[in-house]
Amino acid sequence: MSKILIRGARVLGGEVRDILIHDGTIAEVGASVDNTDAADTTVVEAGGKVLLPGLVDLHTHLREPGREDSETVLTGTRAAAVGGFTAVHAMANTFPVADTAGVVEQVWRLGRESGYCDVQPVGAVTVGLEGKQLAELGAMYDSAAGVRVFSDDGKCVDDAVIMRRALEYVKAFDGVVAQHAQEPRLTEGAQMNEGVVSSELGLGGWPAVAEESIIARDVLLAAHVGSRVHICHLSTAGSVELVRWAKSKGWNVTAEVTPHHLLLTDELVRSYNPVYKVNPPLRTDADVMALREALADGTIDCVATDHAPHPHEDKDCEWAAAAMGMVGLETALSVVQETMVDTGLLDWAGVADRMSFRPARIGRLEGHGRPVAAGEPANLTLLDPAYRGVVDPAGFASRSRNSPYAGRELPGRVTHTFLRGKATVFDGILA
Repeated sequence: MSKILIRGARVLGGEVRDILIHDGTIAEVGASVDNTDAADTTVVEAGGKVLLPGLVDLHTHLREPGREDSETVLTGTRAAAVGGFTAVHAMANTFPVADTAGVVEQVWRLGRESGYCDVQPVGAVTVGLEGKQLAELGAMYDSAAGVRVFSDDGKCVDDAVIMRRALEYVKAFDGVVAQHAQEPRLTEGAQMNEGVVSSELGLGGWPAVAEESIIARDVLLAAHVGSRVHICHLSTAGSVELVRWAKSKGWNVTAEVTPHHLLLTDELVRSYNPVYKVNPPLRTDADVMALREALADGTIDCVATDHAPHPHEDKDCEWAAAAMGMVGLETALSVVQETMVDTGLLDWAGVADRMSFRPARIGRLEGHGRPVAAGEPANLTLLDPAYRGVVDPAGFASRSRNSPYAGRELPGRVTHTFLRGKATVFDGILA
């Protein structure tokens, strides 16, 4: 394999360094790496660009098997590479549901074949996501996919007994249950965040307490059994306080926030544009500010995209009939730069922590979320932070186009993504 020399990159936004990659590994990091084998080396000029460890997404919907009209493992991993991700966790709400060793192995093998980024399947907590019977958690862990994260995402594990049993089961192999916190009885008929805007628009309200009550229950259950619980797509200021309280107790609780909940508010629903319909719903400006502060201080551990592709017919319709969800892999890092870096809440080292180191650690993912240092796997992301451009979903690598940022100017552009030394993106164009 030929060598790659990344010349003049700002590692984690700090000191300028050269990085030499050979045989899928970082061979050398230094102020001036000697390029003695120039004929066998591809040089990437990185002056002014920021080098980060490859991003890791804990929450991606790849839709395959069963909804290949929305996304496939191939197109989804392409989108991930464009966004700077070298690993994604594929959620279980496929058709069939990823609730057996056979299905998770199928997704895992499709990921290995695609080559654009690593795919780590997430196993369902319950059979068919129905919340009635535990799925084959042990068999999925023992499979070739080595599943460590389990979630019924898209649905809440609302039965406290089932949730307790799941937490007890995964404790045996240091797994984690990732909860979609939504009390279903409190969100029947809900269309958007419950508040002033929902009242004015006459749309069914989705109260914050529907999320917060499940989080309160589950952090208590996790503490009771001594297991790990991860809270998916945190969206309210009250949820932040509950997680902060649980962590102050020393309980094994982690949480994620999506890019769209860091930027967008329920005021956008006044347009009745279904692109803004998402689960959990867009919240208030006060919630957005609380989420940003919690991500900055570490109460929220990581950013996860909740990339949720849908074909145009599922979104290009009246609000009440529209599917919930937004694509987010290709714009996640730009939104984080806009909301966290350019506002001074995080530096690039903090971004590396929240978008690579911590999600890899939560998912127990080997080879990712590693320091930019000699001897480490060359899973890397090179970003031009000075770039600003208007988002045009027509150019997305994803099969779907349901982006809430269409026509919005955002900063930053990933120019190169390296998966074990293989450059999968060059200046935004897939290799």
